Amino acid sequence: MTVERTLSIIKPDATRRNLTGAVNKCFEDAGLRIVAQKRIKLSKSQAEDFYAVHKERPFYSDLCDFMTSGPVVVQVLEGENAIAKNREVMGATNPDDAAEGTIRKLFAENVEANSVHGSDSAENAAMEIKFYFKDDEIVG
Repeated sequence: MTVERTLSIIKPDATRRNLTGAVNKCFEDAGLRIVAQKRIKLSKSQAEDFYAVHKERPFYSDLCDFMTSGPVVVQVLEGENAIAKNREVMGATNPDDAAEGTIRKLFAENVEANSVHGSDSAENAAMEIKFYFKDDEIVG
């Protein structure tokens, strides 16, 4: 097994409801360690840059508006097969399709306000981590 790092974002719907600790407990219970973390308020340009991969999709503008609607918690998770493990713990994007006990099944309000974001590949994890963190901020 390979120790990996992945980016996790606790979205505005979850921070608004004070669920940061509950969400992080799910990650930690699954064997993922939080090796970097900060609570920030994304600017419109940061959200647009981060989600640029979705620029041509119909939900892009709404996604950027949502992600700037309140604070988020950006963090780096580390563990064996962390990318796949994080995605498993998060659950399906649509909370109606998410498995019981996953973060999105437990906490999401809907498809957009689904409480968490996680990198979907090693390449994206590396780029997404660099977007939010300098190397010396990751202290695992």
